[in-house]
Amino acid sequence: MIGRPSRTGRALRYVALAAYVIFLGFPLVWLLSTAFKPPRELVALHPTFVPVHPTVQNFVQAFTEQDLGRAALNSLQVSLASAVLTVLVALPASYALARFRTRLGTVALGWVLLSQLFPFVLLIIPIFLILREIGLANTHAGLVLIYVVWALPFALWMLQGFVRNIPRELEEAASVDGATRLQVLRRVVLPLLAPGVVATAVFSFISAWNEFFFALVLIKTPELATLPVALARFVGIEGTARLGPLAAGSLLATLPSLIFFAVMQRRLSSGSLAGAVKG
Repeated sequence: MIGRPSRTGRALRYVALAAYVIFLGFPLVWLLSTAFKPPRELVALHPTFVPVHPTVQNFVQAFTEQDLGRAALNSLQVSLASAVLTVLVALPASYALARFRTRLGTVALGWVLLSQLFPFVLLIIPIFLILREIGLANTHAGLVLIYVVWALPFALWMLQGFVRNIPRELEEAASVDGATRLQVLRRVVLPLLAPGVVATAVFSFISAWNEFFFALVLIKTPELATLPVALARFVGIEGTARLGPLAAGSLLATLPSLIFFAVMQRRLSSGSLAGAVKG
């Protein structure tokens, strides 16, 4: 019989958890502090954690000097489209990989994972040439296509793991009761796959929202620029960054991804509970 953890053990766990939370949250808190500091405090020899004279001028400059509103809308459209398309493509493919195990499927899954090792710089030139030939260069559609292809390997690997955790007996029982293959998928498999679908959507959205390299190379029209590209304009040619407006814009750029994750995390928890009950 395993004994209950001692008070010292529980205290050490809480200390480790608090240290981990501080480690993750400190950059965001420091970004918040920097966003409200005036220029004189940003270059102070002994910086303070809390702004002495807080100001919102950095936010005003961030929106007036760069069209962050349009860039945020572009990023939102591209990220949502990428997340939806990634889920729609990965869902049936992951089910086929998990349920119909063949040597070809194993090789395909290994190649899918191996493709993640190719560096961006090696692929950007052929990708640009292909998109230019099909008329999708300098378009959001081309950017969405790249994001879907890039997120698909990890999405397939993650979703097929969720599919394998669903007992085959549930599908067989539904088939015995007279359900067709489509009904089995819709009424049995999909409800149990809800946590995996949510996790895949969150991963695809955040990776597309934060992506910079492909957006910088493929998008040339300023009105089509995404938020990471717009934020990069606060860095000068010599590499000197305008910390105030950059921190303010970066802080605003983190909010949509945090909100999206918070909303989807509730769906993830509810989907896990529903799957546990149905399983």
